[in-house]
Amino acid sequence: MSSLQGNPICSKANEANVIRFCRPGIGGEEGPGSSDNSSIATCSPLSCASSDSFEFVPNSPSSCQCFCAAPLGVVLRLRSPSITDFRPYENPFEVYVTTNLLLYTYQLYIDSFEWQESHRLWMNLKFFPQCSTTMHQFNDSEIHRLMNAIATFTLPPNETFGPYDLLNFTLLGPYSYIKVVLESSKSGLSKGVVSAIVLGAIFCATSLFFAVAVVFWLKQNKHKKSKEQQREFISSEGYMQLTFSLVTKVPIKIEGVRGFSFEELEVATNNFSISAQVGQGGYGKVYRGILTDGTIVAIKRAQEGSLQGQKEFFTEIETLSRLHHRNLVSLVGYCNEEGEQMLVYDFMPNGSLRDLLSDRFKKLLNFGRRLQIALDSSKGILYLHTEADPPIIHRDIKTNNILLDSKFTAKVSDFGISKIVPVADGDEVLTGHISTTVRGTPGYLDPEYFLTHKLTEKSDVYGIGIVFLELLTGMRPISHGRNIVREVLGACQSGMMFSTIDRSMGPYPSECIKRFMALALKCCEDESALRPSMLEVVRELENISMMLPKGDAVLPDLDAFSSGGSVFSRLAQFSNSEPFVTADLGGSDLVSGVIPSIRPR
Repeated sequence: MSSLQGNPICSKANEANVIRFCRPGIGGEEGPGSSDNSSIATCSPLSCASSDSFEFVPNSPSSCQCFCAAPLGVVLRLRSPSITDFRPYENPFEVYVTTNLLLYTYQLYIDSFEWQESHRLWMNLKFFPQCSTTMHQFNDSEIHRLMNAIATFTLPPNETFGPYDLLNFTLLGPYSYIKVVLESSKSGLSKGVVSAIVLGAIFCATSLFFAVAVVFWLKQNKHKKSKEQQREFISSEGYMQLTFSLVTKVPIKIEGVRGFSFEELEVATNNFSISAQVGQGGYGKVYRGILTDGTIVAIKRAQEGSLQGQKEFFTEIETLSRLHHRNLVSLVGYCNEEGEQMLVYDFMPNGSLRDLLSDRFKKLLNFGRRLQIALDSSKGILYLHTEADPPIIHRDIKTNNILLDSKFTAKVSDFGISKIVPVADGDEVLTGHISTTVRGTPGYLDPEYFLTHKLTEKSDVYGIGIVFLELLTGMRPISHGRNIVREVLGACQSGMMFSTIDRSMGPYPSECIKRFMALALKCCEDESALRPSMLEVVRELENISMMLPKGDAVLPDLDAFSSGGSVFSRLAQFSNSEPFVTADLGGSDLVSGVIPSIRPR
């Protein structure tokens, strides 16, 4: 394609398609901030099937010249960029996008851009797969990861480029089978109607402001009476009344949940001191507290603007109050005073599975213990799917939400975005799925659920499958642009399965590893129909456990380290000891010391 470089039109920043037609021509002089595309001039057009929507990667590195691949098209619109000329910011934008999507810079090409009314910047982007001699297109897992990240606005706010709107995914050639429907941003309302709505909203907001001011003044003069009314959440029968809205109060009675005052939890945590803090997440901070009766608890305190809103707060209370299983975290109580949202749980001294899979504590997890953690977690999820009344889909199974008590018994936690499965009379499930907005954590998100918005119990199966792969490999679900399912599946298909196993696991029985890996990959099938049920998962894990030689189920008893303190102080004492090796294992059935080709976590 010929270039207009040097033409006066190229000096007009607001002209459409400047970036496409004003870049240096193929083989021409390289301009400032442009990619070196001269190598494409020597590529044979016959080596790239353009008819099938394949094309040469414009910015491919010198080590991968003439790389032909199928791009994934994305159309974005920057809503309020702080710049007036995009060309000098082309490279920073590419770095900003690829860094947050865990891609190499050459994998993104800005095909065209155009300034629109109200200072908005429309652009057409092309994402190319990583340079490879065998793969020339994204696989399903990577497509789902990228589309999920872009559609859920994973890119953090940027002062230069501002927020963005996702307008379209361009899925041609090998991606044409993927169907995505995006809601139109047009409201269809006339300007007159919009103006009326705006004026009405301003009037209502002004009235509401004065009303709130009056109410606030009245409440300040009746502070003591207000606190007494707050404590009336607890009735004489031990029930709790909660409200889902500050405007419309819908009382919910939940039996067996204790309501704590703010002062009680403040005392329990020594005024929420830093020394009592044991964790932090998107919801807020987690503290270790000691109640007046000596009970040690974990207190999850929401921070202002937390990701978990009022609805999720009440959902978790209501859900946990009626779930009782040894592999589910038990709710002790709650606090809903003085603008605070706090949940009180049984304290889990060994932290989360994510903590234990960190490099500092991996030596505590031999294969038998990892298998037991997998079995415990699966039993907890199985209870949710089959024994809870009504059944529950967790929707956010991940290593952060699997906690371990003093005896390393795994317990599933965090039910803030869980969904209840509708059940008809006679205990018959109405439908096979729930149509809902996609929620969850990238890397653990069921790809079929992401594309169809149809949530099923198999979505939890996918999440636990990712957890199994983490237990086996020590890898994170997504790291340095690598997807754990893709990496492990590729290694297995090439006969290199054992190269992915976490070296810190120590000796392990190879046949158990093979069956555990096969189960994990089966859980991570893209199609939910191909995944096993949780009942099948539990049965297979029990069968694998029976294959273990006696004495190899777990590490030596660690109860000696469970008398107080956190996982970080206690487990450090054990991390320098010799790894446990069972005497019942023959050398022919041990696989250890293999240098993995995939970087472990």
